[in-house]
Amino acid sequence: MFALTFSEYGSSDVLAVTEVPEPHAGPGQIRIKVRTAAVNPIDWKIRAGYLQELFPVEFPGIPGWDSAGVVDEVGEGVTGVEVGDEVIGYGPTSQAEYTVVDHFTPKPAAMSWELAAALPTAAETAVRSLDLLGLAEGQTVVIDGAAGSVGSAAAQFAVARGLDVIGTASEGNHEYLRSLGVRPTVYGEGLAERVAALAPEGVHGAIDAVGAGSLPELAAITGDPKQVVTIADFSGSVPDAQVTVAASAFHALGEATALFEAGKFSLRIDSVRELADAAKAQDESQTGHAAGKLILNVATD
Repeated sequence: MFALTFSEYGSSDVLAVTEVPEPHAGPGQIRIKVRTAAVNPIDWKIRAGYLQELFPVEFPGIPGWDSAGVVDEVGEGVTGVEVGDEVIGYGPTSQAEYTVVDHFTPKPAAMSWELAAALPTAAETAVRSLDLLGLAEGQTVVIDGAAGSVGSAAAQFAVARGLDVIGTASEGNHEYLRSLGVRPTVYGEGLAERVAALAPEGVHGAIDAVGAGSLPELAAITGDPKQVVTIADFSGSVPDAQVTVAASAFHALGEATALFEAGKFSLRIDSVRELADAAKAQDESQTGHAAGKLILNVATD
């Protein structure tokens, strides 16, 4: 099969579309013929060698964790899905003609292939972060970086759970946050004072979705560092803050598609590129300025 691969750590120049052996579905797995896949920051961090201890690569490596496509093989013990079904998958090596996953959910018929591929990492990480906070209906959460993919996913899940959501973003994204049911404010210095004005009765939890050094201020806002979750700041500046480096709330895919079908969940798409242009997508992801998810068109038919 064809796949995006890299045979050494390095810049995006090490990426190339090559031929590699096909994987096959084992027990508890399905194989997906991939239509679309998403590019996430973890892709270029693994490719560059920054995460060798957490995610060692057996070369040639195949990037990607998010896929959408058609079931091609069903492994032993898998029920509720058949060859030909359209699904959304979460698992490594998604940027290839075929990928094998054991975490998946049916793709709603009305959902575009681009949005389907955009969901897994954003939804899983967002739900994982909210689950770590354990907030109850009516409580208030601050999301730093609420206009990004994980931040906006977390905001939509939080609103659906009945939470009061305050989100930081540049002023140009404030109307977008309001459309999600979020009360917006700008990020940066003075955040604690701005949040206090919006939530005089206090804040019960916070999510750092950008890793821009806000952990100490978020800890001050909540009054308890254990009620702060970060997906991007591993500096240890707030030792008791909770850190999540990978998605592991696998029920999130079903939650996201159910909310989508109720008209209450979506993600912004920045661009759609061909698999051969994946290096450009990874470079754009590395700038941190993408205005939504970066999607790769993998299908050739």
